[in-house]
Amino acid sequence: MTAIGLWGIADELPDHPAVIDPDGGVVTYRELADRANRYGRGLQELGLQTGDTVVMLLPNSADLVALYFAVLQTGLYVVPVNWHLVGPEIAYIIEDSGAKAFIAHERFATAAGEAGKSVTARFAIGDIDGFRPLSELGSSAERPEQRTAGAPMVYTSGTTGRPKGVRRPLTGSDPDEVPAASTWFFGIFGLKPFDDHVHICGSPLYHTAVLNFVGISIQMGHTVVLMERWDPEEMLKLIERHKVTHSHMVPTQFHRLLALPEETRNSYDVSSLRTMIHGAAPCPLETKRRMLDWWGPVVVEYYAATEGGGTSIGAEEWLRKPGSVGKAWPGSVVKVLDDKGEELPPGEPGLVYMRMGASSFEYHKDKEKTLAARVGDLFTLGDIGYLDEDGYLYLRDRKSDMIISGGVNIYPAEIEGELAVHPKVADIAVFGIPHPDWGEEIKAVVQPAEGVEPSDELTEELLAYAQERLAKFKLPKSIDYMDELPRDPNGKLYKRKLREAYV
Repeated sequence: MTAIGLWGIADELPDHPAVIDPDGGVVTYRELADRANRYGRGLQELGLQTGDTVVMLLPNSADLVALYFAVLQTGLYVVPVNWHLVGPEIAYIIEDSGAKAFIAHERFATAAGEAGKSVTARFAIGDIDGFRPLSELGSSAERPEQRTAGAPMVYTSGTTGRPKGVRRPLTGSDPDEVPAASTWFFGIFGLKPFDDHVHICGSPLYHTAVLNFVGISIQMGHTVVLMERWDPEEMLKLIERHKVTHSHMVPTQFHRLLALPEETRNSYDVSSLRTMIHGAAPCPLETKRRMLDWWGPVVVEYYAATEGGGTSIGAEEWLRKPGSVGKAWPGSVVKVLDDKGEELPPGEPGLVYMRMGASSFEYHKDKEKTLAARVGDLFTLGDIGYLDEDGYLYLRDRKSDMIISGGVNIYPAEIEGELAVHPKVADIAVFGIPHPDWGEEIKAVVQPAEGVEPSDELTEELLAYAQERLAKFKLPKSIDYMDELPRDPNGKLYKRKLREAYV
C-alpha cells in the first residue's frame, strides 16, 4: 500500500491528482509537493526559523494549499486571513501574530498594501505594489534542509470583539509522518486513505475546519476539488463531474441547495456521495430532514472548535435523536456546567465545556481571554446546551445571544430554526433589543426569498406561521427586512453588526 502523507504519495504516485483548481486545472501530488518544497525552502532562505509566523491573504487555490504544506514541513505557524477584512483589520492580525512573511493575491491588493507595510518579506500572486512575485520565493524544488512540523494558527472570527489566534505548541515531530490524530479524526466519519475519495471544498480556506479537511484529505491521498465561490448548482455539477465522495458544509449551503427548483436538483447524479459533514452553525430540523431525504444517510453532523474537542452524530442516530449534535468523540470530554462551574444533571441547560485528550492551547497574547474561557482543564465557546441521559448533546444558543425578556430565557436559534424553513424566507436573524419594561424584546430581521417583496402582509404571514410553532413569549415583536444579512462565507451570522443598529 502506498504510504500516506503528501511527500510519500508524491514519490510513489506522482501523477495522482491532488488538487483541482477552481479554473479546472489539475495539480498532481508531485507538482504540489514540489511547490511546497520550493516555498518552504524559500521561507528558510529568508531567515525564518522554527516558531516564526507567515500570514497569507489568498483565495482558494493550489498555491494556498502548497504554502500551507510548506509551513507544515518547516516548523512555522501559518495564519490564513479572512479576505473580507479591510486593511487595518489585517494589519492588526499581522502585528499581533508577529508575522515575518506576508503573501497576498492581487485581488486583495488594496487591503494587502495597507496592511503589509510592517513586513519586509512580502510576496504576491499577481501584481501588488511593493510585493515580490511569489515565483521568486525559493531557489529550487528540493526538500528544505531543516524539517520539523509546523502548524496553523487560525484567528477566531471576532464576532464579539477583536479576533485572537489559537496557538498550540509545536510538536517537533517529523512532517512526513501523518499525525495519528488526523487519521483518527477522519476515521470518525468513515473516511479512509485513498479508497477513491474525492473531497469538494466550497468554503474559504481561512476557516479552521475547511483548511483541516482539505489538508487531511491531501495527506490521505484524496483528490481535492476547490471552488472559488460557492454556488449551489455549480457544486452539484462538480459532484457529478468528479464523483465527489465527501465534503464539509454549513447549514446555509443546505438551505440554498434546497431552494433550487426540484427539477434542477434531480438533474444531477449525486450517488457518489458517501459522507457529507456539516457543522459551524445550528441546522433547522426540517432542513436536515429534507437533505437526508434527498442525499440519503450520508449527512453527518458534528460540533467542534478551533480550540479542540467535539461531538458527532450519524444520520441514523440523528433520526433517533433529532436536534442533537451527537456524543463526545473518543478521547474528548464534553460537560455542561452552571455559572459556578458545577456539573449540571441531564436535561438542564448550561454552558458547554470541552477538552480534547491532553491537548492545550492559548489565545495568542491574551492570557485573560484564555483563563476566562476555562474551568480547570475544560474550555467553553460560550454555547448553551444540555446533555440527555444517553450523553447526547443538544445546543440551544450562544450565551451572548440569549434574550432575557421579563426574566425568561429565550433562545434565538430556536426561533430562527422555525422561520428559516418558511418558503418566503431566504435568511433570518433573531436577537434582543432593549425594552423599558421587559428588559429585552425579540427582534427578527429577514432576508426575503428571491422574488418576494417586504410588506406588512408578509410580516403578518410570518408571525402567523411562527404562532403555530412557538409559544407566545417566543414570538418576535417586530420584523424588519434586509436585502442580505451579514454572514461570513462559512455561514456564521454577524449578529453584533445587526444589533448595533438598534442599540
